Amino acid sequence: MTGAERVSAQSDAGPKPSGEPSPRLRPQSLMLTYLGNYVLGRGIAVFSGSFIDTFARLGVGEHAVRSTLTRMVGRGLLERHREGRRMHFGLTARSEGILHDGEDRVWRRGVLNTDWDGNWTVLAFSMPESWQRVRHDLRARLTWAGFGSLGNGTWIAPSRVDVRPIVAGLNLNGHLKVFAGPAEEPTNVPNMLREAFDLDGLAGGYRAFLDRWDRPGPLPHAPDDLARYLWMTTEWLQLVRDDPRLPVEHLPEGWPAVRGQQVLLELRDRYEAPARSLADAAVEYIRVS
Repeated sequence: MTGAERVSAQSDAGPKPSGEPSPRLRPQSLMLTYLGNYVLGRGIAVFSGSFIDTFARLGVGEHAVRSTLTRMVGRGLLERHREGRRMHFGLTARSEGILHDGEDRVWRRGVLNTDWDGNWTVLAFSMPESWQRVRHDLRARLTWAGFGSLGNGTWIAPSRVDVRPIVAGLNLNGHLKVFAGPAEEPTNVPNMLREAFDLDGLAGGYRAFLDRWDRPGPLPHAPDDLARYLWMTTEWLQLVRDDPRLPVEHLPEGWPAVRGQQVLLELRDRYEAPARSLADAAVEYIRVS
């Protein structure tokens, strides 16, 4: 998946009552979480009114929902399906790929790299200054794939990475050099990681997640467990998409993602079943091929 496929929208969602922190999440991010949990793999297209009713639980108004659906159609993430006077929206091959990737990052890969083989991937690129769009796309794709920048066109990832699918379609033959192997002395690996990755910012994101969710009865102002589940999984996905999954031996002491993942799994066990029941009761759909 490319960085360009990350979601964006103009307005924040969700009520923000004083004294109770809520995730500040964009409607399209929440929309993809909803689609990944309740539409992916079912061969259905959802009635627009169902989106409006469901996202009202999150404080997202009708105008924001309709605007989000329209933008997602324009980006090739949704397809319209009309039945009479009612408009339904279904997934595309592109959105299915994004949703499967998100599902893998949240529930299968885990946030910790516990089986690192000691290898790094180093990528260096050089291209004409006039290739600004290509440069931007490449940087976005590398960030999405877990690379961090050391500057001067040099990027590293804490594993052996096949970069061919990452750079596919950018026509960069002759402009890239890729190596893989262990770091050699006198490389200061902790300093290199802090140079390439915003570890303080990432840790701050995990701590904010814990402040919100690692407590008895998280988000008591939320209307129900469907709202909590969508908020929680969307927030976590945004964190892990920015996390390069550094080897555990190179993580700072007390890395908050460890506890964060424990909390996520505990709350999934609490919220998942009631959230699905609420989602199923609220959705109207048609079958699509």
